[in-house]
Amino acid sequence: MAMNETNDWQRYAPVFEPLAIAPEDKTSVEPFFTNLDQPVFAVPFLPPEVIGALCSRTSRAKDDLRVIFLNEFLKPFLSTDDEYQKSLLALIQFLHVHPWEQIFSNPKGREFYVKWLAQYGDDSIAQMAGTHLVFSGISQVAIKHLEDMRVGIAPLEKSTRYVDYGSKVADRYRYYTDPDLEKMGLRAEYESAMDGLFETYADLAGKYLVELKKQYPEEKEMVLRTKAFDTVRGLLPCSTLSQVAFFANGQALEYAIARSLGHSLGEIRWVGYGAWRELAKVVPAFLRRLDTEPAVVYREYLGKRGERVNRALLNVNWQKEIEPGGTSVKLLEYDPDGEDKIIAGLIYPETHESFESVMVKVKKLTPAQKETVLAEIFKDRTARWYKMPRALENVYLRFEIVMNIGAWRDIHRHRMHTQYRQKWSAHHGYDVPEELIAHGLDQPYRAAIDRASDVFMKMEKQSPDLAQYACAMAHRLRTIQYQNMRALAWESELRTIPTGHPDYRKVEQEKVKLVREVYPLLGKYLLADMNDYQFARRETQTQIERKEKELKDFFDKKN
Repeated sequence: MAMNETNDWQRYAPVFEPLAIAPEDKTSVEPFFTNLDQPVFAVPFLPPEVIGALCSRTSRAKDDLRVIFLNEFLKPFLSTDDEYQKSLLALIQFLHVHPWEQIFSNPKGREFYVKWLAQYGDDSIAQMAGTHLVFSGISQVAIKHLEDMRVGIAPLEKSTRYVDYGSKVADRYRYYTDPDLEKMGLRAEYESAMDGLFETYADLAGKYLVELKKQYPEEKEMVLRTKAFDTVRGLLPCSTLSQVAFFANGQALEYAIARSLGHSLGEIRWVGYGAWRELAKVVPAFLRRLDTEPAVVYREYLGKRGERVNRALLNVNWQKEIEPGGTSVKLLEYDPDGEDKIIAGLIYPETHESFESVMVKVKKLTPAQKETVLAEIFKDRTARWYKMPRALENVYLRFEIVMNIGAWRDIHRHRMHTQYRQKWSAHHGYDVPEELIAHGLDQPYRAAIDRASDVFMKMEKQSPDLAQYACAMAHRLRTIQYQNMRALAWESELRTIPTGHPDYRKVEQEKVKLVREVYPLLGKYLLADMNDYQFARRETQTQIERKEKELKDFFDKKN
């Protein structure tokens, strides 16, 4: 594997805290990961249930997944005296004698992919296998670069709503500092602003928790603490380091690396090379093409797209303007015949007529007759997880949304439609939580973000890409969503539930209102929750308990 002639990418590695694993425990855990001393690693030798359970801990876990695996999935069972303990010890001993690199290097499998994937380019076969890749701490900028991929990957990252980000590692907060800031003369000012954001985050989380305890003395402290983190998370910068786990097929992994190696940001280039290094230990045949000359040209094409757009704008004398915008949702485009097309799509599978003929008949129906058709089809849909019919994919809507980055991160997870955004910036202002205003805690919040905004403006003059690290999650961005009605139904129904964050719930509720204006017959069947919840976590606990009871009753009846 060609690791870049100058190894320049290694300069951009994020700060990595050595794992809290005692020397005597390393023998037990070493065989199950590609390394124990890097912030990126693959997971080559764990059964599906174990690796699934381990990576699922990413969302709520403070610790590195390798430490969690040792403490929760190994040590408790190594101290028992049963057949499982004996088998586990035997497996660990076996893997030290016969490492997974030897076990996995089956000549027939490797030769097959070298021939049919690397030589003949049959990409579909690279979708038949996949593996897990974990980054123990990369920035939000890098995480969203990877999660911008739409298919082939399943990501799960540490939550900013449930986990405390206010603690330090080696006497510094968890955020990324690009080494190029030094030559820009902005490193000290940048780090001062980032420290200020984290210090204010920790301070306000504690102060708001005190107010919550007064207001809800009967509530569990864990619930109140989560509400506090949820409220102040807008202070976290986009440079915040967070753990993220991926499961992806071979084709998606190759593309993720290719689109990272030529990126303008050093951290993202590091992500690409680091992933390549670790995955080459596990699935080298999937990555053979990355070393070829066409691959180098391709990554240049992917990495320089923004530069080419800017050159084109110069060539046509385009005058860039900054158009600030407060939080808003606009419906830019919809199909005036949308309801008719959806009704036709619902009827079509039950006929032997052309779609054109069905549409002609649907257009002749009166509104009352159309309502009769929809009412009959949707009358038994009583829960949001009852999937909408595929006929709703006949109609697309285009929204332009201005919302804060923190809330957008949750909306961004809906990858089955077209999303693209402008660069994160301080140009659209930022949101301040109503809860902090109500308790007189908003001034420190504003001061910390204003300071980060000033640093952003200075960084942007030299590098708009690099300046994104200085944004806080409370800063607003402008983004496009182009989605069919089925995708909209799934997203709006999920993101308006009481457990959701108020910021993205308001956006989704506004989308539903706009859809109901243009599609009144169909819009009424969206099971969106249009209520306002000031304390989502309280409703969450109630919902969880109710669902658990419903499931228990269901299985009790089955048994």
